[in-house]
Amino acid sequence: MLKNAMQHCGLIAILRGIRPNEVAAIGLALYKAGFRVIEVPLNSPQPFESIRILRATLAADCMVGAGTVLSTPQVAEVKNAGGEIIVMPHSDVKVIGAAKKAAMACAPGVATLTEAFAALAAGADVLKMFPAEQLSPIVVKAWRAVIPSDVALIPVGGITPANMAPFVAAGASGFGLGSALYKPGLSAMLVGQNADEFIAALRSTQKQKLI
Repeated sequence: MLKNAMQHCGLIAILRGIRPNEVAAIGLALYKAGFRVIEVPLNSPQPFESIRILRATLAADCMVGAGTVLSTPQVAEVKNAGGEIIVMPHSDVKVIGAAKKAAMACAPGVATLTEAFAALAAGADVLKMFPAEQLSPIVVKAWRAVIPSDVALIPVGGITPANMAPFVAAGASGFGLGSALYKPGLSAMLVGQNADEFIAALRSTQKQKLI
């Protein structure tokens, strides 16, 4: 399912700091814009309740899950809340293994090729290149030369509509989007506008790559 969701829209929404009373409206705005993967970082207020609300609100073709997952017990809690994807800032193979055992998708954070290949061996579905500010388009291009072509490389950290193009040209498959998409206090309308800008920028850069 993750592969289909990423093919529909290569962008993952990171709703750090979201509250349960606002998550349904924001989730619907993101879905309307075209997003099909949404994560609630576990250092947000009542994250499991927000995951439950998103899963109950959004269509089945939208994957809902958690970010900043640090331990195997948290994987079980995300699963119990209805989550389908585990996103991590690191690449602990025990957490990856727990996610796969629970039949969940997993996007571990990796910063070196050694971590990347160890994560893939453990069952990672996509590779979250984090932080993107450190792992520049030059690094993405170097990784793309050796990482299997069917493995998605997803830079995360500091991504804006204006800086996506060099990453796409280097071989990035998509992006994880944080505060430039959503930050606490933004209305669903503004988040929807941000989402539209990101999707338009991604489509534009992808077209340029094909020319």
